[in-house]
Amino acid sequence: MDISAAQYLQLAAPPEHLRARLAIEVTEHSFLPSVDEILGDWVATIAAPAFKLIRQKEGEKPAFCSIGSGVGLDALAAIEILNAREIGITDVHDDVVAVAAANIRANLRDADRVTLHAGSGDLLQPLAAVQPRYDLIYENLPNIPIDAAADLAQARLSSGHMPPRAEYIPELLRRNLLALHYVALLQARNFLRPGGSTLSLIGGRIPLAVFQEMGKLAGYRAEIFTYGWKIQTDPDEIISGHIVQQRNGLGPYHFYRAKRLAEVFADVTLADSGQRALEIERRLVPDQLTPEQALLARQRGETIGHTVVALRAFPLCE
Repeated sequence: MDISAAQYLQLAAPPEHLRARLAIEVTEHSFLPSVDEILGDWVATIAAPAFKLIRQKEGEKPAFCSIGSGVGLDALAAIEILNAREIGITDVHDDVVAVAAANIRANLRDADRVTLHAGSGDLLQPLAAVQPRYDLIYENLPNIPIDAAADLAQARLSSGHMPPRAEYIPELLRRNLLALHYVALLQARNFLRPGGSTLSLIGGRIPLAVFQEMGKLAGYRAEIFTYGWKIQTDPDEIISGHIVQQRNGLGPYHFYRAKRLAEVFADVTLADSGQRALEIERRLVPDQLTPEQALLARQRGETIGHTVVALRAFPLCE
């Protein structure tokens, strides 16, 4: 894939640390960037703007880690926007991590300025041997059902090369498909520098209060850092999956018509979106679509979207 760095990351000037044109390789296990539909792309639409806001408010973050890095665009965004120089990446499959690491190195103007640690496996555990510490740990993990704690490792690792583990998942989080995000927060405590934080990007198909409660349950002070929306990628598959899960007693979940989301968020700036999140959520209540309604609207040719939460979490002192 050939991507304009300035266009993809919405930079006001040519990139300082990245090549102007990003040459991105992918594998069969990679989740492809939505470069042809930017409003459906997590990194371009949600992560990069959040990184810019962090840089504006707090300055650079020299040490950055991405859990579930995919093709590596999130790490490249952090290098450019946050001036990150120590990078950690993990993902489920060996081939995904190898390609992501190659993508990162190949698309830097000066590859020697970045120290890269990469590993495949269980969330942050592939980096445990190195014992790195990060200023910001980022994750955009999938929302998946966990029917029993013993199934967690298998669900997290589709290759199944780790033994099952018995991690307790609070019922509220299990019911709302937040198990991976919760376990990532638990693991992140051992990989953060003093003053470090996590940034979790999560589809907002459930009430905002649940995300903040997740942070509390994991031992963090959590805040809605930014609140936005994106077009639902793979809508037939994803919406149908939520129909099944809701019928199985999970959720409930909701979607929206993309046109309505655009209208509601038209006067919302990135900087105030987190503080206004609850107000926006209340405003959107009459427009919520059940998964069944969303699928019917999709079949009529309407574009379906969902809200997105960037959850910032800071560990509480023990």
